[in-house]
Amino acid sequence: MVVAGNWQNLSRDGVRLACLDRPGPEPTVLFLHGLAGHSGEWDASAAALGGTHRVLALDQRGHGRSERRPAQLTRSAYVADVAAVLGALRAAPVVLVGHALGGHTAMLTAARYPRLVRALVMVDAWPGGDPTAPRRTADWLARWPVPFPSYADAVRFFGGGGRGRAWADGLAEEEDGWWPRFVPELMVESLRESSRAPFWADWRAVRCPTLVVRAGRGVVPVEQARRMLDRLPGSELVELPDAGHDLHLEDPSRWHRVLRDFLDRVGVVPHPAWTSRS
Repeated sequence: MVVAGNWQNLSRDGVRLACLDRPGPEPTVLFLHGLAGHSGEWDASAAALGGTHRVLALDQRGHGRSERRPAQLTRSAYVADVAAVLGALRAAPVVLVGHALGGHTAMLTAARYPRLVRALVMVDAWPGGDPTAPRRTADWLARWPVPFPSYADAVRFFGGGGRGRAWADGLAEEEDGWWPRFVPELMVESLRESSRAPFWADWRAVRCPTLVVRAGRGVVPVEQARRMLDRLPGSELVELPDAGHDLHLEDPSRWHRVLRDFLDRVGVVPHPAWTSRS
């Protein structure tokens, strides 16, 4: 089932933010893409929910239809954007689903704006603290053969299949080829703060039902995933052993089952740990 949506064009402190809004009943699910991603990579996830929820998908600052060159790229700026969007669209409290850096933003939002977040899903994301991330990301983006001569070339470069198409869909067609809808240098800058030290204090401050979904071939070390559970009693871990970092694109069927199962439980039977910590 494909549910049509409307683009909501918002602004916070002069920064343009674009959010796709698909109608449906509460609770609302807000999806946050990862670094260099775009809201469209959640289209299949939204469709898998079959209109059972209102679904929002935000192009975060620096990405897609949102402001391409924002002055601020701090973690707090990303988080404040989410809070502003939820307030403007009267969507809170939401189930917040974030991939990679979007998962980090989702975690910080849940910790700092607990009344806005009903539940949290971290998709191959963790509290951070990897000092090699900026350099690795810069090297990865430098390997992109931009502009891509065609959409098909882009799909092949990104590995083909659903993953390749999702990444290619994030490009913009220009006269000389297909270009990213972000500034690579700003993507690297967006990682600086989270790479310096992990945000464990924010992780421990989360007060809502929380699901960690780890890709077996992703970027979250297994020991870090275990540490997340230890430091946040009541949180859950699901592992997709054969999936890579973009697990929502590489193993969509299983990811959709995991997401639907979690949504079915949210708000029905709270884990005792949440009531004891409130």
